[in-house]
Amino acid sequence: MIATTTYARTAASDLERSFHGAVLRPGDDRYDAERLSWYRTIDPRPAVIAEATSRSDVAVAVRVAREHGLPLTIQSTGHGTISPAEGMLLRTSLMAGVEIDPGRRLARVEPGALWSDVIAAAAPYGLAPLSGTPAVGVVGYTLGGGAGWLSRTHGYAADSLTAAEIVTSDGEVRRVDGERHPDLYWALRGGGGAFAAVTALEFYLYPVGQVWSGLTMYPFDRAASALAAYRDWSATEPDVLNTSVTAMRVPPMPQLPEEVRGRLVLALRVFGSEPNAAGLAEPLTAAAGEPLFGGFGELTFADAAHAAGPPPPPMAARQHIDLVREVPDALLDTVVEAAEESPAVMAIELRHWGGAMARSAPGHGPVGHRDLPYSVVATAVDSDPDSGAADQVASIADRVRPYASGLTFRNFETDPARMSAAYTAEDYARLTQIKTAWDPDGVFGPEFEEER
Repeated sequence: MIATTTYARTAASDLERSFHGAVLRPGDDRYDAERLSWYRTIDPRPAVIAEATSRSDVAVAVRVAREHGLPLTIQSTGHGTISPAEGMLLRTSLMAGVEIDPGRRLARVEPGALWSDVIAAAAPYGLAPLSGTPAVGVVGYTLGGGAGWLSRTHGYAADSLTAAEIVTSDGEVRRVDGERHPDLYWALRGGGGAFAAVTALEFYLYPVGQVWSGLTMYPFDRAASALAAYRDWSATEPDVLNTSVTAMRVPPMPQLPEEVRGRLVLALRVFGSEPNAAGLAEPLTAAAGEPLFGGFGELTFADAAHAAGPPPPPMAARQHIDLVREVPDALLDTVVEAAEESPAVMAIELRHWGGAMARSAPGHGPVGHRDLPYSVVATAVDSDPDSGAADQVASIADRVRPYASGLTFRNFETDPARMSAAYTAEDYARLTQIKTAWDPDGVFGPEFEEER
């Protein structure tokens, strides 16, 4: 175990000499609160926690981590943290600046910024980012690829990354783009955070006015036919739409509408990047039947992004994703049966990808498997040790496996052992070479240290 008391004191003492943010050791008052990630299925106990307030703080933390041989874990919100930090945990949530250049349609974002910060800053100019859930951090989402509700229209968030300011493992601050250190620039556009510590990202914004979006819940008795209609319709889905259909078990919470409270329902989510997208989704709503709750309508992008309600609190979540090339009736039957037989699983989502995400341009980064048009994602909350959530998610994964590609998408993957499956063999080999060249001591973790 790395985090011995002596080790923590030595590293923390060296850090404090030139680090301006807070430095926390095991036993300090705020240590237990700050060490946790959003995913409460892991229990990180780092030797030291460093709360950066500036680019120079990040550089100091990287140098100290390297000098002490401490693996460095970096997080803002912790939504993407799936392995426990044992060396140094560098928190960047205090570095949350956002700058908008409306003329060039660019955003410059510090590593602690959330998508809600960018959405709010861009909205007055009629612009929007290729954002994820508003409460999620910008940097981890973008480095992992970034698939959001505008992605079928404009592509992955990583595809829109124009430059990054980073601290490499030698503690030096560098700017990377298509001309400066193009190998690192390529790796950051979907390869994750194993190559450097990001102190700023720059990316394109897109003109977005009114959108047509919403979430509607339907009785589950028509789930099989509605899922089949979605599969058939999605073959010609217009790029202005981003959609998913989910078998959803609504919690029996009193604040939820009585019509759906505690029920297994079929939920249809639609995000149209143009207000006239309503008619395009009509075949889906017709197949689902009479709605129980919810609806669709014209909203601003900012209102639509926040329409799902307040962000969920940190939780012990279990999730499994499979990318799928084809969706036969047998797979749809599996989804329906698994939803009915898995009371601890809150959602099994079928999502159509494609559109701009499927089109790779010269210079795009290693976001993998653009040719796979569907995903199946099972999610459960595992806060009760007797719920059987983990076993039920694993059982769904087993049942879906005969129809799956065996490949995954980095942002949605929660199993570190499957990360290599997020990339093509060629891209993984190139990422390994870049990792070896820029981080030979594994300061930013062991990923890509060996070819698969």
